[in-house]
Amino acid sequence: MSEEGRLGKGLFSGQPESLSTLFFAELWERFSYYGMRALLVLFMVAPVAEGGLAIGTAEAARLYGNYTMAVYMLAIPGGFIADHVLGARRSVMLGGVVIALGHFTLAAPSATAFYAGLTLVALGTGLFKPNISALVGRLYAPGDERRDAGFSIYYMGINIGAFLAPLVTGFLAQSDLFKSWLSMGGFDPERSWHWGFAAAGVGMTVSLIVLARRIAHLGPPDAASSGERSLAARSLAVLGGTALLMGLVMASDRPGLEWLRVLFLALPAAAAVLLGIQRDPDLRRLAAIAVLFVASMVFWAIFEQAGLSIALFADELTRRELLGLTFPSAWFQSLNALFVILLAPLFALMWTRLGARQPSSPLKFTLGLAFLAASFVMMVPAAMLASEGKVSPLWLVGLFFVQTIGELLLSPVGLSTMTRLAPARVVGLVLGVWFLAAAFGNKLAGILGASFDAGDPGALVDFFVTQATLVAIAALLLLALSPWVKRLMGDVR
Repeated sequence: MSEEGRLGKGLFSGQPESLSTLFFAELWERFSYYGMRALLVLFMVAPVAEGGLAIGTAEAARLYGNYTMAVYMLAIPGGFIADHVLGARRSVMLGGVVIALGHFTLAAPSATAFYAGLTLVALGTGLFKPNISALVGRLYAPGDERRDAGFSIYYMGINIGAFLAPLVTGFLAQSDLFKSWLSMGGFDPERSWHWGFAAAGVGMTVSLIVLARRIAHLGPPDAASSGERSLAARSLAVLGGTALLMGLVMASDRPGLEWLRVLFLALPAAAAVLLGIQRDPDLRRLAAIAVLFVASMVFWAIFEQAGLSIALFADELTRRELLGLTFPSAWFQSLNALFVILLAPLFALMWTRLGARQPSSPLKFTLGLAFLAASFVMMVPAAMLASEGKVSPLWLVGLFFVQTIGELLLSPVGLSTMTRLAPARVVGLVLGVWFLAAAFGNKLAGILGASFDAGDPGALVDFFVTQATLVAIAALLLLALSPWVKRLMGDVR
């Protein structure tokens, strides 16, 4: 019996058989992404003498925000290409190949290879990420109560990869033990960062192997290209529109153009109002998507501080000893994933047991935002204590535990809700737009993270208070809007 078949008797019991294939493929793809992400900011700010790029914190935050924004924004053309040209399965395979090439390019020790590798990973993820989620959605009929539980299991696969990745890449990039092994082998220990990036490429290669074995069994065959005369023009509009949008977002970094950032919130809010007054049920569901889009964007703007300000807090202000040995600061990045692995089965069981009695999607989103706000409130006393020296790692353990509860209330539920709200003919495109919320959120994460200053205790306290306040306001607004959003969703919970 195959590995998927054996696990199907346990974790995947009662779920569609192909869920296990997508579970393992996404596990290894996320291993590659989070393995690289755990190192990204630390590598950029590290001194040249230690193998880094010696970029200042504010500039590193800007680059981090722009890169992670691009990773998600390119899901829009990626979803369109899958819907109209390649199909979801071929898009996933092609995207995986490009991602693997990007990680192996990052393994080359040069600044040119670094930026080229980031570009390839972003392009590949735009094809891979929305379409593998669409394949999961295809496994369930409309109204199937197993859907949220299935997405929670799938989300656990993501986080097994995310848990293992920082442990492996952090050890390769930061540990003194591995650097000593490199020296003994005649390799430059200051280039250990690039061994970590190469390990991420290996993870993506494993993902491709898993998919190649079972790709023909993942739901209905890919549709052929529609052959519409307007397809070229529509493709140009989607690609050109995405490029224009990305250019405008990056332009908001320029002095005098910061006002463009207001549009991140204003445009989806206006779309929600305009679509919400329509009579067409499909348009009203798109209005609900717009409201949840804004909530998701705020959530990711704060949550993604894990790879930026929280990573720097762990590296500079947190004790990192275990059994008398110093461990890499990148290992803290595994905590969120570890808690997802532990809690996701409980959430899946809870949603299954509750069935039709479970909270609505807007209420789940509200609770997710509330838990995220609480996690940053916890960091305020930690920031105060940091003025006296490095703080206990238990502060970060608590942060990630509370954040994980919020994440499980919002992220897998959001994916599931989008596949139910989206009109059938444009599921891939709607999922691409959904990932645009993460794109804007990641860009905002870079903007907010630029003000992180480990050397100023007062500024550090203000930093965490600001994050907590922003998310708390978003939670209260969504709670007030929840009855309206549920009406917009119609018969979709």
